[in-house]
Amino acid sequence: MKTRDECVARLKADLDRWNAEAARWEKRANEEGKRQLEGLRSRRDAVLYQLRLAQDASAEAWKELGDGAEKALAQMSEAMARARVHFEKSPAPRHR
Repeated sequence: MKTRDECVARLKADLDRWNAEAARWEKRANEEGKRQLEGLRSRRDAVLYQLRLAQDASAEAWKELGDGAEKALAQMSEAMARARVHFEKSPAPRHR
C-alpha cells in the first residue's frame, strides 16, 4: 500500500466485502463451516485492529504500521480464499 489513506480505504472496502460474504456463508454453514467462520472472525478482528491503528497513526508511525497492516490484510485474504473454496463447493441446505 502506498499511503495511509489508501490503506485505510482498502482495509474498509475489504472488510465490508468479507463481512458480506461471511454473512451469506453463515446462513448455510454446518459445524465445520461454523468453525471456519470463527477463524475468519479472528482474522477479521486483526485487520480491524490494524485499520484502527492506521486511522490514528501519525505519518511517522504509519511507516511502522504499514507492514503490519499489509501482513494482516494478506492473512485475511488467504483465509477468505480458503473459506470461499469450502463454501462455494458446498451445496446450500434445502429448506422444507
